[in-house]
Amino acid sequence: MKPELLLAYEFEEFIPDDLKEQTLYISITYCTAAHKCCCGCGREVVTPLSPTAWQLIFDGKTVSLYPSVGSWSLPCQSHYFIKKNRVIWAPEWTKKQIEKGRAQETKAKERYYADAQNPMDTAETTIASRLAKPKGTKSV
Repeated sequence: MKPELLLAYEFEEFIPDDLKEQTLYISITYCTAAHKCCCGCGREVVTPLSPTAWQLIFDGKTVSLYPSVGSWSLPCQSHYFIKKNRVIWAPEWTKKQIEKGRAQETKAKERYYADAQNPMDTAETTIASRLAKPKGTKSV
């Protein structure tokens, strides 16, 4: 079983060239978080922050990243969550699971950017559907 780790975090404008172990560096300016892989292999893990990649939660005392960090391109292929500064180890994934996960990410990005091209259409459609059918009425 892998050891429980508690990460420190640092908000920086630029991610430093030399990353300290067990430290998550966060650049709000460049929408990026980076750290050394939590397995101890020493490799750098970069997690871009965006609606289609990772999301960062800072509650004033701790940080969390969602979704999990899957280091599929690294030899270690570590898989973990960072929740409230804690590393929570997740099960290893098979090659098939990795391929499926990547395909789902690609589809989600395509949907997001397709919707983002016509934001008013989406907003207008949502508003129109709510106005057309008052709450509590049934369709006939």
